[in-house]
Amino acid sequence: MSTRTIDPYAAIAPASSRHFLYALNPLAKVAGVVPAMLLLVFVRDLATPATFLVLSYAVILVGARITRRTAALLFLGVPLGILALGSGFALWVDAGLVRDSIPVLRIGEWTLFQGALEIGFATALRLGAILALALIGGLTTTGPDLVRASVQQLRVPYRIGHTALAAFRFVPRFGYELSVIRAAHRVRGHHGGRGPFARIARGWGYIVPLLAGAIRHAERVALAMDSRAFGAHPTRTERHLVPFRVRDAVFIVLCLAVSAAIFTILFPWQLP
Repeated sequence: MSTRTIDPYAAIAPASSRHFLYALNPLAKVAGVVPAMLLLVFVRDLATPATFLVLSYAVILVGARITRRTAALLFLGVPLGILALGSGFALWVDAGLVRDSIPVLRIGEWTLFQGALEIGFATALRLGAILALALIGGLTTTGPDLVRASVQQLRVPYRIGHTALAAFRFVPRFGYELSVIRAAHRVRGHHGGRGPFARIARGWGYIVPLLAGAIRHAERVALAMDSRAFGAHPTRTERHLVPFRVRDAVFIVLCLAVSAAIFTILFPWQLP
């Protein structure tokens, strides 16, 4: 019996040359979008976050591989989330702040104004734009590569970086051990019935063996790190290099220039 698990430590499969985001340094993808993400927190209009949302989608569609899961997230999850959040935020807006705008819906004494919808969807679009900007790097970067780049370019102490790399190893290991435990329970006939309570009972039965396996794995990792003199020297040789190239600097400059142009034209920091 085989169970498919996701290994966050594994390298991203090579893509075609047009999928340029995979070839960029992880720090470049972070540095290019973080300033815009921070400034989007303070905007109050609809146009600015909508513009960043569209541009982020364009960059992802051009520079990343679009799988079914990615397409569902981009074209179903994010729009539905913006619609739900915008509607919810609009209901919580103080009617006294938007009483001068056009009434859109009346239910008894309660009135939904156009200004409330604008404020609600402006907030939802800000969250959607921030998420879309984060997905530029999130969909095309592995955690270990980000850690390696932080150690090599930002001079993060390797003790912290390699500890994070070891932690990434735990995730697929836990997935594998959980699949083995489930298979062992099925072999012994411990199905436990159906329904939510039966699932909770089965899950509770996985905790003890999974915890025991985690402790054994942690002990083996600690012994392996000690045998390799981890922490004995100020630096260590890197097996996997994540270089910072000219194209990374160009990407950062382009992202900052486009962000500055959008903010300058639309003046989103002016409150209504």
